[in-house]
Amino acid sequence: MNNRIIYIIGFLASAVLLHGQEKNDLLVGKVSYVTSRNIYVKFENTSTIEVGDTLFNMADGNDVACLLVTQKSSTSCVCSLLNGCQISKDHEVIFKKIIPLEQKQSLDENPPAQPVSVLPTKTTSISNPIHKSKYTEHIRGRVSAASYSQINPESSTRRRMMYRFSLNANHLNNSKFSFESYLNYRQNIVSKSDASGIRNNFLRVYNLAFKYEPDSTLSFIVGRKINHKVSSLGAIDGLQTEKYFGNFYTGIILGFRPDIIDYDFNPNLLEYGAYIGLVSKKEKAYSQSTLGLLEQKNNQHTDRRYAYFQHSSTLNNKLNLFSSFEIDLFNQANAATLGDLRLTNFYISARYKFSRKLNVSVAYDSRKRILFYETLKTEIERLLDNDEARQGFRARINLRPFKLVNVGLSIGKRFQSDRQNKSDNINGYLSLSRVPLITGRFSVNFNLNTSNYLESKIFSLRYGRALFKHKVNADVYYRHVDYNFHNAESQFIQHYYGGSLSYRINKNWRLHILGEIASQGQQQNYRINTKLTKRFGKKSLR
Repeated sequence: MNNRIIYIIGFLASAVLLHGQEKNDLLVGKVSYVTSRNIYVKFENTSTIEVGDTLFNMADGNDVACLLVTQKSSTSCVCSLLNGCQISKDHEVIFKKIIPLEQKQSLDENPPAQPVSVLPTKTTSISNPIHKSKYTEHIRGRVSAASYSQINPESSTRRRMMYRFSLNANHLNNSKFSFESYLNYRQNIVSKSDASGIRNNFLRVYNLAFKYEPDSTLSFIVGRKINHKVSSLGAIDGLQTEKYFGNFYTGIILGFRPDIIDYDFNPNLLEYGAYIGLVSKKEKAYSQSTLGLLEQKNNQHTDRRYAYFQHSSTLNNKLNLFSSFEIDLFNQANAATLGDLRLTNFYISARYKFSRKLNVSVAYDSRKRILFYETLKTEIERLLDNDEARQGFRARINLRPFKLVNVGLSIGKRFQSDRQNKSDNINGYLSLSRVPLITGRFSVNFNLNTSNYLESKIFSLRYGRALFKHKVNADVYYRHVDYNFHNAESQFIQHYYGGSLSYRINKNWRLHILGEIASQGQQQNYRINTKLTKRFGKKSLR
């Protein structure tokens, strides 16, 4: 009897809910594309949908808010995920605007002489989905402390401490502000008898930036940050701004290069430039291309001026392409400006996934030494006389012939036209993700490298497995290293025996310990490393 009453009440509530909304206010859409950041939903028409509205999932008969509209066109919406919903391609979602029942009845009894806009109030029992901020707070970070000790019984022990801190705080408190950082502090521990006045403390700031986004098409970044649209430029200390115009975007850079010696801030190394780009997002294809121009100064004199291009694309989730090049536009030696352009950097790579069992990748690069005409002015003539491009080619194949077996082979060549800095490298591996009978993971790796002065052969074995209900991961390994120096006609052989334990204290804390013995003839060295890591994060459920 009680269940029947509940069903009746639920039916009446649904009837009232449907009666309180217009027919055209209920829209059904279908998910057309899913990426790691966005969900794309197709509608017949989106005229009644606004940025900031909520889309609902009708899974299992429940009305669950799942998507937040961040951008829209006449027939589709770009959305972000809410409440940890599981959304996949071809999934159906709905959009609805609900007029509160009380206001609906008032309009029926007293129709207005002119059209009016009816808004929900806080006291209504059935309210319109609240237009919340289109930004969702997501914070994740990691802090770690590590010690590295190398013990040689015949000489002094070397120790150092390493502290790392990283934080990505996107849209703090669901606002337009974000913050990110990556800091590294290293301290070499030396005894007083070994102290020689050399600096032993090093703080490196690789990333420290604030971001402000007035809307989804405009952003401002202040601080030190690598711009991934021009990744070859490296870290920039200063201001970066970017604006989207549909699929087109443009950006401006105004800042400084980090000091080339200690990576600190250097106000003498001014740099500025601009770039334009195009991004294309389709159901089975994605591409992004950027073309820019940058000038770098040293004490107000031109140090380098160059154009750069970068492209990345994905097709059918099978083919991945990446390419970039840099052309130096400024050449000056002994106050004489040279007219020749220099192709300083050219790189292209491709990866094709034939199936879940087979993928192949190839890459080619040609790089010349970067010439900064003020920083290196005492060496410019010598460097220009020997302006060789070091080139390289790499190919790799990964194959999974059986369910638990993975094999791979890679080949790399480095060469110059003067035959200097030549290097040939071959690397192969075989791994078994679950060893029969004893379980665990097993892998074999081999590397052969030949250069102008050295031939090295490295062979290694590794076995690992989870222990104590996956709270502990243990690894043991052996590595054989054979160095053969061509000029000295000498051979250098080492054997490494090691093991590691990784203990998952809880969801956020992890302790890692490694021990190793390196043996060469009668001499032995020992290495002990420890690392404690703490992860933290927060994601707004909105």
